[in-house]
Amino acid sequence: MAYKITDECISCGACEPDCENQAISEEETIYVIDPDKCTECVGISETKKCVDICPVDCCVLDPEHEETHEQLLKKWKGLHPGETPQVT
Repeated sequence: MAYKITDECISCGACEPDCENQAISEEETIYVIDPDKCTECVGISETKKCVDICPVDCCVLDPEHEETHEQLLKKWKGLHPGETPQVT
């Protein structure tokens, strides 16, 4: 399942550069996560980078975008063609 950023976001920008899938972008007042690019860091890291870096804990699972580990890995492979996942 993809992550989302809640209204508690303080627009610090800490999460955007850490997202290797470029799923995080800034909107008018807060940052948002594109669920089509969020792989929960599957293929990249054992932990969720946005969750780890967020100073106000506003990166949470989005129940509207449930996906299995296999679906997340397939999405990662589509975003990074020809690359080998660092973590599977």
